[in-house]
Amino acid sequence: MMEALLCRNLGDPTVRPDGAENSALTISTTYPIPQLNSPTAVRVRVKATSLNFANYLQILGKYQEKLPLPFIPGSDYSGTVEAVGPGVTKFKIGDPVCSFAARGSFAQFIVADESELFLVPEGCDLVAAGALPVAYGTSHVALVHRAQLCAGQVLLVLGAAGGVGVSAVQIGKVCGAIVIAVARGDEKAQFLKSLGVDHVVDVSKENVIESVKGFLKSKRLKGVDVLYDPVGGKLTKETLKLLNWGAQILVIGFASGEVPVIPANIALVKNWTVHGLYWGSYNIYRPHVLQDSLKELLSWLARGLITIKISHTFSLSKANLAFAALRDRKAIGKVLIAFDDQKTTRSKL
Repeated sequence: MMEALLCRNLGDPTVRPDGAENSALTISTTYPIPQLNSPTAVRVRVKATSLNFANYLQILGKYQEKLPLPFIPGSDYSGTVEAVGPGVTKFKIGDPVCSFAARGSFAQFIVADESELFLVPEGCDLVAAGALPVAYGTSHVALVHRAQLCAGQVLLVLGAAGGVGVSAVQIGKVCGAIVIAVARGDEKAQFLKSLGVDHVVDVSKENVIESVKGFLKSKRLKGVDVLYDPVGGKLTKETLKLLNWGAQILVIGFASGEVPVIPANIALVKNWTVHGLYWGSYNIYRPHVLQDSLKELLSWLARGLITIKISHTFSLSKANLAFAALRDRKAIGKVLIAFDDQKTTRSKL
């Protein structure tokens, strides 16, 4: 038997999982350990699993894909190989790995095919690696594969202190872009500056348009070449005014709760390209893209080109607090649920 977080009813995941009949989340300590289901299956003892906004929406019942009840939430995770099928050739018991799944990582054990697992390089923080696949994978596919971000281009990242935002900022710098980051509050702004961001806009103190235009003018730059947008709403509409002719818009998500309208007539006149980016669907339609992307990201992690900022770490029994931190935008970087003796582990900045 294992400990697992169950979503029995759709509802608010920030409410304490108290076992009430109508509560969304329940902690089970007697859930069956998943068995190896094929010769190439691998069972992983989960060390850490990351919270993504999609997990929050899934439990609320507002995500684009509806999961049948009951289900164990969770997507990306890290851990150690605990058992392998007779046909497994890539991994052995004890290997440190990370991966992602459509569901099921908010539990002590998860089973995956060996083709879906990635070896965590020596010297990397295994717990922090549980926050890499979805957030960093999203930004890498968006910026490198879709937008083909080049050195010297201007990248504007909205929601830059959140999970995907921090990853976009770091990947933008690796690509050699001029990175402008938009966030709210002094603590977030100072953290982004520590990442080497070229210009930070604190929306609690300054107007985004005026601040970015002032920076662009001071650097003799014409405008923004790539807009990375996980926020949506009014902020998207405002920042469209900053885009260059031929700019690319990466639609990542709608954390504001409002889906923005991008005027097709202006996109025509300005020759904009709008990329919708649903990262998870690549696993169905272009799995090789995800494989190559995550391998490159793990290489960057091993070389110190990117670091994973863990803002909060919770035990499974406090999953509601983890979701509250995510909902209330208290996190700078990623929120984790950790198991065993790793509950207080933090990654280095």
